[in-house]
Amino acid sequence: MRVVVEGLHLSRGERRLTRGLSFVLEPGQAVALTGANGAGKTSLLRAVAGFLRPDAGRIAFERDGEDLEAGEARAGGLHLLGHLDGLKTGRLARDELAFAAGWLGAAPEAVERAVETLHLGALLALEVRKLSAGQRRRLAFARLLAAPRPVWLLDEPLAPLDARWRHDMGAIFAGHLAGGGSILAAVHDPLPVPSTELSLGRSE
Repeated sequence: MRVVVEGLHLSRGERRLTRGLSFVLEPGQAVALTGANGAGKTSLLRAVAGFLRPDAGRIAFERDGEDLEAGEARAGGLHLLGHLDGLKTGRLARDELAFAAGWLGAAPEAVERAVETLHLGALLALEVRKLSAGQRRRLAFARLLAAPRPVWLLDEPLAPLDARWRHDMGAIFAGHLAGGGSILAAVHDPLPVPSTELSLGRSE
């Protein structure tokens, strides 16, 4: 699935974040959003996901040269992993993953593969609040692997991970891209895969 952004104007309160921003996210491509804190990286991810209405401009989704209906494209084609993991801390990790995977339509065998890939088996009996920040991020990523979507929107995806898991996540990202998926990620550190940088400049 192709994501086309044309002439996008985003603002937060009275402050303009982007002015006429245009780019295309192609299948198999990773785009790294860079810029100072407050420059609009998270806002752009939320706009592509449909949670933030642009002041002007267009966000469109295409497949095989045909326009897709935006709501359907977002529902079946996007994963958004925010700066916060979106996990309920009082649940067991097993129950939290099962709930999210069921909501997203993941098959049980796909959940098992995600658990194995991310080495989560020993953590599933623990409450989410007892997991480290890196372990919670791996649990959050399991949702993306269990219920595949072509476009990953990621906000500082590697920040809580240690060096080993930053390295291993590179293989996961590369596999997603090799399968025709794409990644749009807000980052301060480089992504562990070849990427195109899109700078949103400095905050005002």
